[in-house]
Amino acid sequence: MLSCKDATRRMSEAEDRELELVEQLELGMHLAICKGCRNYREHLRILREASRAYKQHLLAEEDTASINEAPPPR
Repeated sequence: MLSCKDATRRMSEAEDRELELVEQLELGMHLAICKGCRNYREHLRILREASRAYKQHLLAEEDTASINEAPPPR
């Protein structure tokens, strides 16, 4: 059985790579019995979504700024 420390590390790793089947099963078993780690997984999901939304916001602002800074057509 995974410890909470190993489970949270594995959840973070899953953001960067696909977990092997055994890793997925071990994590799933841990999450089935550990409410704290389920909460951690939900917080990771929220942070990931917020980060993606913020990145999109910054890219949109950058596009707007480059349009506003472009010289007028002649």
